[in-house]
Amino acid sequence: MAFSGTEIYTSAEMLNWVGNFAQRMDVSPEKIKMLNICGKKKNVLPTIETHKRVMIFADESQPDLFYELWEGDYGDLDMWIGYGLSSDNKVENCKVKEFMDKKITEPVVIFVINENTREASRYGIKNEFFTKGSVNYVGHEIRAVIMNKLSCDVGDTICIVSGESVAIEAAIEASEGTIIAVEPDERDMRAMQDNVSKFGVHNIEIIPGVTEENLSKVPTPRLSFIVASKRLEEEIAVLKKINPNMQFIIYTLELDMVVNIKNIFEKYNITQTEVLQISVSKGNNRSIMVAQPSPWMISGQASE
Repeated sequence: MAFSGTEIYTSAEMLNWVGNFAQRMDVSPEKIKMLNICGKKKNVLPTIETHKRVMIFADESQPDLFYELWEGDYGDLDMWIGYGLSSDNKVENCKVKEFMDKKITEPVVIFVINENTREASRYGIKNEFFTKGSVNYVGHEIRAVIMNKLSCDVGDTICIVSGESVAIEAAIEASEGTIIAVEPDERDMRAMQDNVSKFGVHNIEIIPGVTEENLSKVPTPRLSFIVASKRLEEEIAVLKKINPNMQFIIYTLELDMVVNIKNIFEKYNITQTEVLQISVSKGNNRSIMVAQPSPWMISGQASE
């Protein structure tokens, strides 16, 4: 049986545990990142990556958490484990790798220290860290601009069509929200699933296409980021029907498509249009500047 966080640890119990570990580690409570994953889908690995001290409240709904931490390359991190609800209970210290084969079968508090990390938002994950799909991923510098345009709120719901790497970064930023990843191609869907596991993001819902039936099973998105294809007009029509005030960002490398997108926007009463082209050049090993593909991003706001 899976429990919600409020049924396991009360606010008072969580605060007592924070006080316990703050005193134990001789650190101010404000420097501890709390993460309650009891019966919830939360992104543990990205949280540890960007915080030096993370306190995780977990239960049997996340039985393989220790293995996930080890698989995420955190096996050598120091970890303290407190069992049960009361902060007066026993606490043991170990390395994450020592617990990789142990299942969580009761409420536990896990305190992980990652002193060598930088506590900062990280846009533009390099492509070599992603599992590849059927197409080349956008350069990480350009993806950083895309993430700036998405302006993800921590609780946001965003639909991303055929943009696996963008979906992963958005899921990390919108850690309390939902990213709907649309992957019509089977190979891309497998790559998306691999990346979800690799980056430890649990707030991604993967669907095979933009249809009313598929979207009825997931939260309604505020914004849609779409890599333009021959399905674009159909996708826009469905998404606007789901949310008449949808925001759209369309990505394309084709100049002809830019004109077509503007016509589609006019047809579906999508206004406040902005057209942006991103150009990046990088020096190669012979000190020659090489231009990268220069995509267009066309954004707009739908209205009824």
